[in-house]
Amino acid sequence: MFVIGNFLKAVAVVLHYVLSFYMWVIIARAVLSWVNPDPYNPIVRFIHNVTEPVLYRIRTRIPVNFGGIDFSPIIVILGIIFLQNFVVSSLFQLSKTLM
Repeated sequence: MFVIGNFLKAVAVVLHYVLSFYMWVIIARAVLSWVNPDPYNPIVRFIHNVTEPVLYRIRTRIPVNFGGIDFSPIIVILGIIFLQNFVVSSLFQLSKTLM
């Protein structure tokens, strides 16, 4: 059973890093919205292409635009924090019990 425990621990670590990276990309997207970046810059295009599908789904389901301020990045960041605290922690605990 220790093999399954090690596998779950590895999945939890990878998931934690992926969620942390995506949270920083969302933060970069929010900071870029405050300035007028070059839309042809490859980094700006990457950040926009990676974050827009998630942010668009939040914007269509929840009207989170009050007074010109878009709150969808905050909702996504809170969702990422929830996933890190619930799913990743649960996977770590489950892997400890199987070791």
